[in-house]
Amino acid sequence: MERFAELLDRLVLTPSRNGKLRLLTDYFATVPDPDRGYGLAALTGGIGFPAVKPAMLRALVMERVDPVLFGYSYDYVGDLAETVSLIWPAGENDGARTPALSEVVERLGQASRSDAPAVMARLLDQLTPSGRFAAIKLATGGLRVGVSARLTKQALAEFGQVDVQEIEELWHGIWPPYAELFAWLEKRGPKPENAARAPFRPVMLAHAIAEGDFASLEPSDYAAEWKWDGIRVQAVAEGGVRKLYSRTGDDISGAFPDLADAMHFDAALDGELLVGDPRDKTGTFSDLQQRLNRKTVSQTMLRDYPVFMRCYDVLALEGRDTRPLPYAERRQLLREFLTTLPADRFDLSPTIPFETWKELDEKRCNPPHPIIEGVMLKRKDSPYLPGRPKGPWFKWKRDPFTVDAVLMYAQRGHGKRSSFYSDYTFGVWAGPENEPVLLPVGKAYFGFTDEELKQIDKYVRDNTVERFGPVRAVRADRNHGLVLEVAFEGLQRSTRHKSGIAMRFPRISRLRWDKPTHEADRIETLEAMLPRE
Repeated sequence: MERFAELLDRLVLTPSRNGKLRLLTDYFATVPDPDRGYGLAALTGGIGFPAVKPAMLRALVMERVDPVLFGYSYDYVGDLAETVSLIWPAGENDGARTPALSEVVERLGQASRSDAPAVMARLLDQLTPSGRFAAIKLATGGLRVGVSARLTKQALAEFGQVDVQEIEELWHGIWPPYAELFAWLEKRGPKPENAARAPFRPVMLAHAIAEGDFASLEPSDYAAEWKWDGIRVQAVAEGGVRKLYSRTGDDISGAFPDLADAMHFDAALDGELLVGDPRDKTGTFSDLQQRLNRKTVSQTMLRDYPVFMRCYDVLALEGRDTRPLPYAERRQLLREFLTTLPADRFDLSPTIPFETWKELDEKRCNPPHPIIEGVMLKRKDSPYLPGRPKGPWFKWKRDPFTVDAVLMYAQRGHGKRSSFYSDYTFGVWAGPENEPVLLPVGKAYFGFTDEELKQIDKYVRDNTVERFGPVRAVRADRNHGLVLEVAFEGLQRSTRHKSGIAMRFPRISRLRWDKPTHEADRIETLEAMLPRE
């Protein structure tokens, strides 16, 4: 367990990608089975313990530590796992043998909701502070060490000197602690067979296009498609098994039974999940959110928010792997195949005719539907390649909207930002011109530089007028305050927000020290940006 804790500590403190890769490959090379397999599962999100919840951990620590002291400590540190691991008192088992990672996994995996508190408390008694931190992160499933599942698989590929695509192809047919996988990577055994039916295929991703890229690209070499504001999915039906996957390979079939029931085919399709009926009306992302992250779906939800798949690629068709084919050929196969599927559940993502980049830019800036985010550029002769290769696919999103808003509230961040007020709520003016009030319209916690973070943090501390637990209210009126230029992808109507508006991906794009607060935007400015009904 301590070796896994050491890995997490070093990953957090290592900013470079190559440095993280070295740490991961060293861990796989020096830690024996099954511990390294369970470490791999934790890093890739392949392990979970539903009996352990953050509320349970808070209750455990407050039985042993003064609640007020814990509250102050948590407010200062900003991270629950770190706070508990540091403040937890040495127990009667202090000095006993430290359990291995595999032992921790076994104990937590066998714990029920009733005995989980006792199991977790005993583990925390036996571990060092760094071991406690790792155990809590492992149990609650939020490592937050700056390592993605893709990067971990890349480290596996480098460790075994194989192509990362081979790892991706196997991934959904193997399970922790991955003994067969490590045996193959160390040349001690055969390559594992993917035992999964209707497996997930690694998705192909696009690079954001830069202004300088256009000079080296020929418009006639690329096809253009609209970029829809849904979620990327992969529909796979093979051998009587139907699976709907997210872009990261999570099986989400249970949340969308209406689409899964319509998958009467033998193929693997790549596309966008949207709400509505492709023959009539496509709903917004807010509509789609009604269906996301649900374990069960009511008949009312199925009726009011039906989903369909807007397809833009075919990865396998009737037992044939079509990914090596050029995009143009795959597109033709997809077009013909979709004529055999239900028109209310599957349709083809339309292409955009253009001859010059200027012509395409004009269409990008004036899309025919409000839920279009921009355009996708796909090289006509490109095969379907996993990962994000530079050149075959580009995404050219619409320019973000911007609004000048006034900082209203600030809250400390977590982890490395726990010492700074880095989460900001901002508002715009509403009401009569002679007596306007600030109306909160959004919250953002990124977009600024480290230097700007320090400037805002100092401003918050110097201009706090009231506190609400960990939140500080900042002085903001017609004559005093800090104006923030906020960029966002779009707006949607919302009944959950006081303003009636929800922002998509807001971030701080600029600090307007030069702008007086009374010149910040009004709510009418945002309402004019709402998509047309």
